[in-house]
Amino acid sequence: MLGISNFGLFLVAVLLLNATPGPDTAYIIGRSIAQGRTAGLLSALGISAGCCVHALASAIGLSAILAASATAFTFIKLAGGAYLVYLGIRMMLAKPAGPAASTARGDVRSRKTIFLQAMVTNVLNPKVILFFLAFIPQFVRSDAQQKTLAFLVLGVAFALISMAWNSGTAFLAGTLARRAGSSPRAKLWLERVVGATFVALGAKLAFTKS
Repeated sequence: MLGISNFGLFLVAVLLLNATPGPDTAYIIGRSIAQGRTAGLLSALGISAGCCVHALASAIGLSAILAASATAFTFIKLAGGAYLVYLGIRMMLAKPAGPAASTARGDVRSRKTIFLQAMVTNVLNPKVILFFLAFIPQFVRSDAQQKTLAFLVLGVAFALISMAWNSGTAFLAGTLARRAGSSPRAKLWLERVVGATFVALGAKLAFTKS
């Protein structure tokens, strides 16, 4: 249907790829620790929205243009890395809060901000661009008459699987954070560890040759 081949294999591959930790997972865990499961779920939704952007870009050829242009791709790499470093430093510098003021003084962000930051984190990840460019075409037949539609269907399937996996990650991280909530100091150090991970991932993303 639609010129899509080996759809079952595609679903299994996407599930395995989502199980590999990266910037998206780090952001979801970071928000879940800082603000609980709801924030984590919003982060997962933002990541999935970013996947939809990549799917649309792949379908209309923008990903191929970015991959072919060294300047454009380098810009995306540096922008994505710098954004992750910024988020990491912000988490590492979060001020400690007492038990009664933990949600008022910590690194608390609005629901809109959480969603948008998650989406930007995903959209600015050059490895995701290359993934959609190199991976999805493997499951679209060369003689497919509706290639654009096939790309979109596979992209939406990828986003839905990502949402399911990332929601589980958010729920687990939020639950652990809630148990640690009685110790603001422990929660603060959890945020700092995730923040440091963000900085490391951002640096690796920006300076590793693709």
